[in-house]
Amino acid sequence: MSTPLSPRRPLGSSGLDVSPICLGGNVFGWTADLDASFAVLDQFIELGGNFIDTANVYSGWVPGHHGGESETIIGRWLTERGVRDRVVIATKVGMGSGTFDKGLSREQIRRGAEESLSRLQVDTIDLYYAHEDDPATPLDETMATFDELVSEGLVRAVGSSNYAADRLREALDTSARHGTVAFTAHQPRFNLLDRDSYEGPLEQLCRERGLGVAPYFALARGFLSGKYRPDQPLPTSGRAAGVARDYMNPRGWRVLETVDRIAAGHGVSQTQVSIAWLLERPGITAPIVSATSPAQVAELADAAAVRLSREDIAALDAAGAR
Repeated sequence: MSTPLSPRRPLGSSGLDVSPICLGGNVFGWTADLDASFAVLDQFIELGGNFIDTANVYSGWVPGHHGGESETIIGRWLTERGVRDRVVIATKVGMGSGTFDKGLSREQIRRGAEESLSRLQVDTIDLYYAHEDDPATPLDETMATFDELVSEGLVRAVGSSNYAADRLREALDTSARHGTVAFTAHQPRFNLLDRDSYEGPLEQLCRERGLGVAPYFALARGFLSGKYRPDQPLPTSGRAAGVARDYMNPRGWRVLETVDRIAAGHGVSQTQVSIAWLLERPGITAPIVSATSPAQVAELADAAAVRLSREDIAALDAAGAR
């Protein structure tokens, strides 16, 4: 019997086959404690999911945290459940937060990989992202270091995150020129409302070069789930102020109204429509979405089965247009 999160999708030319939903690990150790995190992870693989995303800095922004909390919880789960061979683990290096310095120098990448491997309790990182661009370090040095990690078997594939199109192109060309490992996946900020940084040159480049794309903030930090309304108090989450600043405006309400209408027409949730729109986008492999309960995981898994019509997609596109 098939599961909601099957079949797998190839993640570009990485050699990794992943579920159509990637489980975001930024909440582990933050809004989801150890037990809640284990319950979410258990439900995810039970429903056929295999793609889990984290970063060394998660959750260094929380008072009293240092970063590494998410990786540590995932590592405990992998070991206690004995499921390492059933999952694709993606983590990141290079963003400054908590006790971690920004940068993609050889020293920082190698130290970051060794520390992540230890916290995750694995021998190999399946997908290792450059979390953000580092203009201060030559791309030759960055890509040569990633090449070392792959050659040594510490990393299987590498990806980029938060790169502008020109810098991503330069990184890919640097790898081709020197014969080093190249980025095979990209992680942009992209959803029905955050579209400017991905649509256009970056999306075209990812499709031209065959990169797998796993967008983050797939639900616009929860706004597209429908829990924010113009006539209701803000949720008590730590993200509420930022959501209000960025999305609670005429364009945001216009998009949410369209999502509401289409969700009602399909008998599904706003979350599922918002994710389905991403999955219908050519070039998108697996949106990254976080969950703090098994029920939320089930809702995300069901989103992979939602099929939007061309009219639905056109309406959503138009609602979010600037």
